[in-house]
Amino acid sequence: MSAAERQRQIVGEARRLGSVEVARLADELGVAKETVRRDLRVLEQHGLLRRTHGGAYPVESAGFETTLAFRTTMHVPEKRRIAAAAVELLGDAETVFIDEGFTPQLIAEALPPDRRLTVVTASLPVAHTLATAGDFTVLLLGGRVRGGTLATVEHWTTKMLAGFVVDLAFVGANGISREHGLTTPDPAVSEVKAQAIRAARRRVFVGLHTKFGAVSFCRFAEVSDFEALVTSTSLSAQEAHRYAMRGPQVIRV
Repeated sequence: MSAAERQRQIVGEARRLGSVEVARLADELGVAKETVRRDLRVLEQHGLLRRTHGGAYPVESAGFETTLAFRTTMHVPEKRRIAAAAVELLGDAETVFIDEGFTPQLIAEALPPDRRLTVVTASLPVAHTLATAGDFTVLLLGGRVRGGTLATVEHWTTKMLAGFVVDLAFVGANGISREHGLTTPDPAVSEVKAQAIRAARRRVFVGLHTKFGAVSFCRFAEVSDFEALVTSTSLSAQEAHRYAMRGPQVIRV
């Protein structure tokens, strides 16, 4: 097996499983661990994987994006902590935008049911969660529904969103980096997120530590656009400080 074939197999397995381990790959491919580590370095340089201690995970790109169903199975305790910490930032907000994705869905579940809020969202699961719970007014943005994420996109969505000014937006991303800002694989999704940034007085990013340093296809915001970045404690204090130097408070939970 050539190095290119081996690396394609590694990327395929990482995308299927959500992550790969050096030791397991070495056994499966019949090569030395150092060979696998070298492959992972190459794949990280190509923007396909991010290395971790003992393995790697896939970077979402124009050609690959995980589904909402898959995201509901990964790092759930960390995502719940992030969601709970994000809700603490509501302040005096009366109107809120909640993005598509599983962590934003958990934010919807964590909203205090006795709080009178108007929530704008492109996410069907978020709308479903809030429509039957608490004292919420839910505005679901119309558009084409993406099957993988169950969220609306295209000009119908952005046009409706452009008519609002919201107090606070909870926004996710497939990648966030100091150099390239916040990115996502799909241009249609990027347009919705960019419009949410423009519509919001305050903006909070929510996402796992694995998002940091990852770069996807479409840029929709800068790190400095946000008042806070809420993530998991697996993001190092040193790296958190580097992002905080761009303006936002970095909250690790």
